[in-house]
Amino acid sequence: MEKLKALTRLEESLVKLPSVGRRSAERMAYALLSMDEEDLNEFSDALKNLKQSIHVCPICGFLTDGEQCEICSSSEREKDILMIVSYPKDVIAFENAETYHGLYHVLNGAISLGKGGGVDSLNINSLLERVSENHFNEVIIATNPTIEGEATALYVAKLLEDKVDKVTRLAYGLQMGGNLEYTDSLTLSKAIEGRRKL
Repeated sequence: MEKLKALTRLEESLVKLPSVGRRSAERMAYALLSMDEEDLNEFSDALKNLKQSIHVCPICGFLTDGEQCEICSSSEREKDILMIVSYPKDVIAFENAETYHGLYHVLNGAISLGKGGGVDSLNINSLLERVSENHFNEVIIATNPTIEGEATALYVAKLLEDKVDKVTRLAYGLQMGGNLEYTDSLTLSKAIEGRRKL
């Protein structure tokens, strides 16, 4: 029996989400079909509004729905320490750990020549501008403990070595090949405490 076109289209859209296979997409599609119209319209509006409302902070590269993200605009953050991360999800992981109170800079990727992620695709120019316009006592490089993350860390450290007082790398009690977004708060806290100079 041939599937209805609207359901097939929805399933094909849902499969594009991470960790969603064909069976999960099919279950989600039927669940959405069984929602009442008001809830379904709210869901649809939330999806449409997502890209229109959220954009990248012009200072750090994190996500915001205002002119600047709440971290950059906060007067309570330590302004002389900067943590460089690969993705917005990494900022959320560190904020959930509640042990770091400095500023962030999001690269929006990592150097991965095999996957087409070169230096040009990273948010590097704005990082160099920030470092030249502000005095940071320390820059912490907090990229993932993967081959790509290490390559990115070494590249960024080389760019910054004459521009800041101290460049450090997180001390990882993390497994190589892991992702920061899935790491528990205690491990992240220990990684911040045990960071080392590059």
